[in-house]
Amino acid sequence: MNMTDRFEVIVVGGGHAGVEAASAASRLGCRTLLITPDLDRIGQMSCNPAIGGVAKGVVAREVDALGGIMGRATDASRIHFKMLNVSRGPAVWGPRAQCDRGLYARAVRRVLDEHGKLELLQGMVTGLLIDEGRVEGVRTRAGEVLHAGRVVVTAGTFLRGRIHRGSHAAVGAGREGEPPSIEFAGALEELGLEVGRFKTGTPPRVDGRTVDFGRTERQDGDAQDYRFSAFVREVVPEQRPCWITWTDHRLRELVQDNLSRSAVYGGELAGKGPRYCPSIEDKIVRFPDSPRHQVFLEPEGLHTHELYVNGLSTSLPPEVQRAFIRSVPGLERARVTRLGYAIEYDYFPPHQLRHTLEVRGVPGLYFAGQINGTTGYEEAAGQGIMAGFNAGLAARGESPFILERDEAYLGVLIDDLVTKGVDEPYRLFTSRAEFRLLLRQDNAIERLAPRAEALGALSDGQRRELESELARRASVLDWLEGSRLSPGEVNSLLEELGSAPVGRPVSGGELVRRPEVPVSALHGIVAEAPDLSGDSATAVAVHLRYGGYVKRERARAEKLRREAEFKLGEELPYRMFQTLSWEARGKLDRVKPDHLAQAGRIPGVSPADLQNLVLEVRRWRSAGAPDEGARERKPSSSTLPVPRLP
Repeated sequence: MNMTDRFEVIVVGGGHAGVEAASAASRLGCRTLLITPDLDRIGQMSCNPAIGGVAKGVVAREVDALGGIMGRATDASRIHFKMLNVSRGPAVWGPRAQCDRGLYARAVRRVLDEHGKLELLQGMVTGLLIDEGRVEGVRTRAGEVLHAGRVVVTAGTFLRGRIHRGSHAAVGAGREGEPPSIEFAGALEELGLEVGRFKTGTPPRVDGRTVDFGRTERQDGDAQDYRFSAFVREVVPEQRPCWITWTDHRLRELVQDNLSRSAVYGGELAGKGPRYCPSIEDKIVRFPDSPRHQVFLEPEGLHTHELYVNGLSTSLPPEVQRAFIRSVPGLERARVTRLGYAIEYDYFPPHQLRHTLEVRGVPGLYFAGQINGTTGYEEAAGQGIMAGFNAGLAARGESPFILERDEAYLGVLIDDLVTKGVDEPYRLFTSRAEFRLLLRQDNAIERLAPRAEALGALSDGQRRELESELARRASVLDWLEGSRLSPGEVNSLLEELGSAPVGRPVSGGELVRRPEVPVSALHGIVAEAPDLSGDSATAVAVHLRYGGYVKRERARAEKLRREAEFKLGEELPYRMFQTLSWEARGKLDRVKPDHLAQAGRIPGVSPADLQNLVLEVRRWRSAGAPDEGARERKPSSSTLPVPRLP
């Protein structure tokens, strides 16, 4: 690589956001460079080696459906699998896999090496090349100048990162043992961007050979052969159990007695941490009357005895960490192999982004991952793949790729970040999605893989598998709706399942609409039926069972799409619109929404403000203020003259 090399896209950072961004851009045919401080740590799981969960598992499947890396790497390293929330409806089912930390990172690197348009470089980026306000490349600490018209920054916790344990002086680090990015953080701030500080943390690890498992509750994984990847069947490793134990009054008293020595409560840390993944100090302070807190002992991998002590994230000093570990039933003699810590880092509030994840006012610069104020591998990967696609499409001179809230959790994630901003590290939940019955983990490939194919982002093998999968689902649907099963064929099965018998021939679809009749129970009931035992058939059965609810959600989504036809834009002088409230003017000017539906999701913008906004925009545009390219599309005949939001 020489000093004058020019790329179409440069990705800064090799974590979960970075690898997906680099993969996405290169799969669009763009010459892409991924720069990271340590090539041996590409795809590293810095905290818990687990992928998925409620909402997060859907995101992992969406990333896979778009041709991403996370699903394949998870399958190739999965050592414990659980489908969460199965006692509830399929809209909130969440696949979760505990992974072998080393196998996951190696799988990521292996998949990246399949990308012919992608190059990797070990180095530390220290600055951006800016020409007339737009990005032209990056500078590295080694003195290299690397040119590209699009740069995706996925810096994770490295921007001015500082590790805290107790009240001792913090140590500058992006992760334990890795230096922080100081110069690059300053270079980004010099662009005039708003910057803030967040924190997160990690718990101690222990040697599993020193754990008394007889005092814990064993948790085996699900037996089903579930796959996160819809395209490639990786070899799944041997499975391992997890264990559950509980804290008691001894740990609570230890933490309470040492709160002043915690970096969080001792005044060393100023950044705000994730409310939904609190430290043990936070749990004790927020829930002082709780008699106990759950602790999960989760394996770090197949070839290590280390266990991740999930639930005891902390910034307390080493001697207190060792003492409270020994207070937990089953861990009385446990040896700590790695100490927990809190880490504080810079983030850039995401209201400064467009929905493409491009930074407003700095053309060609994209942010993805924790730099946008999120937490979690899955949220990072989702942003990475979307930023990579949009950087690549911009390099090709093509229209951006934006997913709406009714199309994907990725659409919910990005719209929440850009429209609502963050005041704490953002984590996805099913409750954030108003169309979650449309956004299930089982239909991710149907929703998004055709979109990736249209972009040209799928390989030949992935396209063939997509065609095969869609054909399998169509075959199952046709059979379920067209079959005629006699009472003699099905009544003994229905009795066995505790379902009412039938007195006439019925279709398979009628039977699987019954909650107590899984589609797999019909497998083999007649010789000509397709395979009803796999994930394809389950997805079709869910669609049939909840068809009425799905139809209503689609109708609501279409209403919002009509409202989205009223375009707004960055050129609007919101502060001049005097019929809007002062709060609405400030919020709209800050976010600069693309359309009316997005404006309606901004906290502080009332329905009355929306009505007045439509009139103000029409008056302003009728005066000829914008050029023709900035005008909104005319409302269709089905759109109200002044759209009304509920």
